[in-house]
Amino acid sequence: MTATDPVIRVQREDFDIAAESARLTQGRSDVGAVVTFAGLCRDEGGTLAALELEHYPGMAEAEITRIAKQAAERWPVTGLTVIHRFGKIAPGENIVLVVASSAHRQAAFDAASFLMDFLKTRAPFWKKEHRKDGTTGEWVEAKDADDKAAERW
Repeated sequence: MTATDPVIRVQREDFDIAAESARLTQGRSDVGAVVTFAGLCRDEGGTLAALELEHYPGMAEAEITRIAKQAAERWPVTGLTVIHRFGKIAPGENIVLVVASSAHRQAAFDAASFLMDFLKTRAPFWKKEHRKDGTTGEWVEAKDADDKAAERW
């Protein structure tokens, strides 16, 4: 794997954080840092039964790949993986995983943070809340804080 070939998956199934991290280091002696970020579904104060994530197939993968390639151009990473789930996800379950490896920690931290900031604002995913009382909530609106986080780059 080269840094210009990030691994991007959009899938219904859960992922194994340790296995994905190990995949970026196996057989490599040039990796000095691996940074992982796993985003989980919150229970929103005990009111949420599930979060339903929808995406635009093909477009979601293309946009995530574009963002990951930008990260690989900006930082000297040795590997990048982004996995984003779709479907109904219960509180406590994984939603998204970003793994960045590099010879040095700062590049891995920065690449992972950049990826998450832009996934939150640019990747075509939509979220709907399903509440414990049986009602379906509205589609979750984008947050100004996410846009502000992306502006720092």
